[in-house]
Amino acid sequence: MEPTLAAHALSAATEITTAALSGDEPDTVLASVVRKAAELAGAHLGLVMVRADDGSVTVEAAYGSNTDDLRGLVLPAESAAGRVARGGETVVTDDVVTDPRTAPYVPGELRKFGPFAAAPFGTGGRVLGALAVYKSAGAEGFSPATVEVLTAFAAQVGVVLALADGANARHRVTLYEERERIARELHDVIVQRLYAAGMQLDRVRRRMRKRFAGTDAVRLGEAIDQLDQTIGEIRATVHSLRSPAPEPEAAPKTDLAESARGEVRIAEELLGYPPTLELSGEFADIPVERADHIRAALREALSNVVRHSGASETRVTLRRDHDEVQLRVRDNGSGVPQDVATRGLRHLAERAERAGGKFYLNSSPSLGTLVAFDLPLEPGKRLT
Repeated sequence: MEPTLAAHALSAATEITTAALSGDEPDTVLASVVRKAAELAGAHLGLVMVRADDGSVTVEAAYGSNTDDLRGLVLPAESAAGRVARGGETVVTDDVVTDPRTAPYVPGELRKFGPFAAAPFGTGGRVLGALAVYKSAGAEGFSPATVEVLTAFAAQVGVVLALADGANARHRVTLYEERERIARELHDVIVQRLYAAGMQLDRVRRRMRKRFAGTDAVRLGEAIDQLDQTIGEIRATVHSLRSPAPEPEAAPKTDLAESARGEVRIAEELLGYPPTLELSGEFADIPVERADHIRAALREALSNVVRHSGASETRVTLRRDHDEVQLRVRDNGSGVPQDVATRGLRHLAERAERAGGKFYLNSSPSLGTLVAFDLPLEPGKRLT
């Protein structure tokens, strides 16, 4: 291998390796690969072609004059580049248009070229495609030393890009897992604490309404409203943390039973007695998005009991079967007062509608209140 040319190839490969492992955009790295290859070979055109499942190859990056029309060009599996991309040997010819090995598969866009060389882009089980260089028709062909350097360069940078892609995929999964952990902490811990604080303040306000000066009562009400707003903002943050997700094999799951126990514990502190919790079915594998709907419904229903019912008994029933989750919250209180705004309950009805589920409320002074929230387990389906 010619020493100066080999040194240039090593320098180019090192530069590309640094860029790929530093997380540069794939298009940027491929553009650098094809430019370096053309410069090393003294070629007028360089192409990076990536192999598809059917064996064909598609031009993903090009370097030279008038290359815009070449990106996206597809060559068949029988072409020289297609054979090389399947892990074959480097193909070299002094005239790509007349050589019987290459001539039948040269598209019109490439028929103005003569000397041609294509090397496997990667090695062994990590061949991604072919790295090809061309010279204009009539130019001197590629020397054996140049072909040797091109082949080594294509093998090295191909493997680097394959490894970088794997590292980036692992990084994306790690990042998603960390975002999911933060989202879960915000949703299951911070929101619960803010919710409990708001409920306690509201109880203080209602019990001591007559003792408060008008301005103090207003300020306390504003503080409660601010807590509600903060909870809404945190929930929006949780949603943004969880979306977009990478592309996991299955949707992440959450333990809905443990979440329900946490909500009931908070309600117990505020009610002064423990609500009864009945669980039926398996709740450890509920998709996060579905569990969030159920959790929101349970929280709002228990909030309604604390704020308005005056109940001495509250029963929470959570049932999961093959197709859906059913939530029931019953109390023996005085029902939801007619003059009290039920914005939260209206939001639950809207949430159920958007998620393909069903919601209904039955409330009276003599029978207490029943809140029911049913949801299909599979997003996109609707309960009939």
